[in-house]
Amino acid sequence: MAPLAPCRLTLAHAWETAYKFVMSFLLLLVALALCAFGFWLWMLIDCATNEPTEGNNRVVWVIIIACAHVIGALLYLLVRRDKRIAEIGH
Repeated sequence: MAPLAPCRLTLAHAWETAYKFVMSFLLLLVALALCAFGFWLWMLIDCATNEPTEGNNRVVWVIIIACAHVIGALLYLLVRRDKRIAEIGH
């Protein structure tokens, strides 16, 4: 049985591996950013079209969602949306 040849990693191979890792990571980040933007837009439209017009609830929630972006949309989803659906049905 012949001895195994030592692994010869070249600088080009190392850069290629690092490049693939970075590009995969960036692709994942872009996908997450697009999903976050879609969620934000969905919550903003849902709030602007379905919140009752009496009082300032609609204006306050639209400002919160618009200024706090994904965190505001998540707050709206967790705090207000289910309560609004129970109150008015949509």
